[in-house]
Amino acid sequence: MLSTRTALVVALLFLGAWPAAAQDSQVVGRIKSTAGSVSIVRQSSTVPAQAGQALYQTDSVRTGADGHVGITLKDETRLALGPNTDVRIDQFVYSPGQGSLRLVLKIARGLVAYVSGRIAKLSPDAVRLETPSAILGVRGTRMVIRVDRP
Repeated sequence: MLSTRTALVVALLFLGAWPAAAQDSQVVGRIKSTAGSVSIVRQSSTVPAQAGQALYQTDSVRTGADGHVGITLKDETRLALGPNTDVRIDQFVYSPGQGSLRLVLKIARGLVAYVSGRIAKLSPDAVRLETPSAILGVRGTRMVIRVDRP
């Protein structure tokens, strides 16, 4: 039989691990490579991006004048961002077993190379790439988008 103190410690460990486990289930992709100035904006904080770092829905990835970053999402969508780029993962749902598929990327500025993953192959209408002046539907598997903003 566990002592009250031991039971309390075990309970606290599980409670402490629960938010991390919940957050892991929301991981939508990972940073694969970085060069130069690259940052992730999550909620109200900005952190330098590193290879292997998790990305979550509503994260923005920003590159500086010398920045480049490679990203792979959970459905194997690949993105390459060039210098002075700002992209937000606005929506990402990948549950093919339940028929829930959705990818919305908001490209505020910069250069983005896009290679579609499984969401676009299973449901092309579920993918939207949004810029300040246009919304692109994905009908192919590869494209490059450039958004010039002052």
